[in-house]
Amino acid sequence: MMLSLTARAAAARRLAGTQFLGRPMAAIVTLNGANMASHGHGDVSQAADLSKPMYCDRVDTPLPDRAYREELTAADKSLKEKEKGHWNQLTKEEKIALYRLTFRQTYPEMKQPNAEWKTVMGGFFIFLGLTGLVVWWQSVYVYPPRPRTFDSEWQAKQIQRMLDMKVNPVEGFSANWDYEKGQWK
Repeated sequence: MMLSLTARAAAARRLAGTQFLGRPMAAIVTLNGANMASHGHGDVSQAADLSKPMYCDRVDTPLPDRAYREELTAADKSLKEKEKGHWNQLTKEEKIALYRLTFRQTYPEMKQPNAEWKTVMGGFFIFLGLTGLVVWWQSVYVYPPRPRTFDSEWQAKQIQRMLDMKVNPVEGFSANWDYEKGQWK
């Protein structure tokens, strides 16, 4: 391990002195081995290689990029050899086992309802509640008080004033008021 770290460090020093078009070129070298060695653990997590085919069960994608199980046991390998023969010689359990080597779930299993709707609805109601709190906070602390013209007393006085002035008496507001009886027509 130590030898590979020193070899990497030497390679980094050589690359750092490299020139490109007469200008010095800096090299970026990561010493993953040094980082892993400093943790003191033998367990190393592998990053997913997204350039390789991946397996996923989806209703809209009937054939995944690769089989569900790639590492086969001896029994699985013998079953795969038996698969090459006539399928009438296979039992129902063997056919199901062959299916499970390629696919993790069947269509009915994929279509079964799950509890995801609870998470979605919970998130929706949390968002709705937070929005309500923001609106309440704004109405209390941000917006000015309501104008006095929205009060019912003010509106009643304004209507009476318009009737007294006989605003638009032919086809408008005052045309619907009976001045003799003092009520709406």
